[in-house]
Amino acid sequence: MNKILNILATKKFWIELVIMTVGMFITACAVYYFLVPSKLIIGTISGLSIVLTNIFAQIGINISLSVCIMVINAILLILAWLLIGHEFGAKTIYTAMILGPMTDVCKWLLPWEKIANTNIVTGSPSVMGDPWLDLCCFVLLLSAAQALMFSINASTGGLDILAKIVNKYLHFDIGTSVSIAGAVICCTAFFINDFRMVVIGLIGTWINGLVVDYFTASLNNKKRVCIVSKDYDRLRRFIIDELQRGCTMYEVIGGYTNEKSIELETLLNKDEFSKLMDYINKNEINAFTTAGNVSEVYGFWNKHKKKSKLHAEQR
Repeated sequence: MNKILNILATKKFWIELVIMTVGMFITACAVYYFLVPSKLIIGTISGLSIVLTNIFAQIGINISLSVCIMVINAILLILAWLLIGHEFGAKTIYTAMILGPMTDVCKWLLPWEKIANTNIVTGSPSVMGDPWLDLCCFVLLLSAAQALMFSINASTGGLDILAKIVNKYLHFDIGTSVSIAGAVICCTAFFINDFRMVVIGLIGTWINGLVVDYFTASLNNKKRVCIVSKDYDRLRRFIIDELQRGCTMYEVIGGYTNEKSIELETLLNKDEFSKLMDYINKNEINAFTTAGNVSEVYGFWNKHKKKSKLHAEQR
């Protein structure tokens, strides 16, 4: 109980709670306004739920979309808890359980029937009036929400759980994992849609994977900075004390002058890199600096606060 209370008292918990809530509202809008009216089935649990509700309706069993989403997600959440980890599982329990109710909130705020047009391909209802525009809008919204969730070790539930399992145990990129899991689900659309609409859904699933990878790389993007300078100790202290980041030092030999120098290497985010360059310029430090983008960082990067505390204790 004390451990739970300590977690609830942290700023990180409440920030992530807000991020998850906003992300799931974006997901609910994407599902309700772009999948439900057009019956466009992208490889998601929401898409599978649309297929199942339509199949059940044909045999006289009426099940709401929100209930179907919640039931499928409940099964997958058990897998998330057992196979991925308790933190991921706990966060995904929250996100998965609020997706269904949030689609009902969208319906209460603005029913899609009030803004729907006629699909120019199938003649069915469509918010954008064209399946490709519905597809683009849905994929952009969903991919942004997925990347946001993955960045805090959470997910939108459903397909993301399957994708995370594939990512963890088969070591595929998260976007590729989304595409693989989604393609299987997308094929269930043959029960309610024609071949053309299924193909559109498969293309959308593939694009979804690509966009997730793009957004994920953008959120995780860091700068690998290498600096050669005689004032390396001043720069080292600034990086450690002010930026609260670690660095590595190498002895290098200039190919032209044959002089020995020290090279600093560090990983910074964009804001920290900007502060470092501002410090170098304001203090007129003579330094040769190179920087390149790094999309994935493993190890102690996420120990920022712990490192800050340790540094304060050492002082």
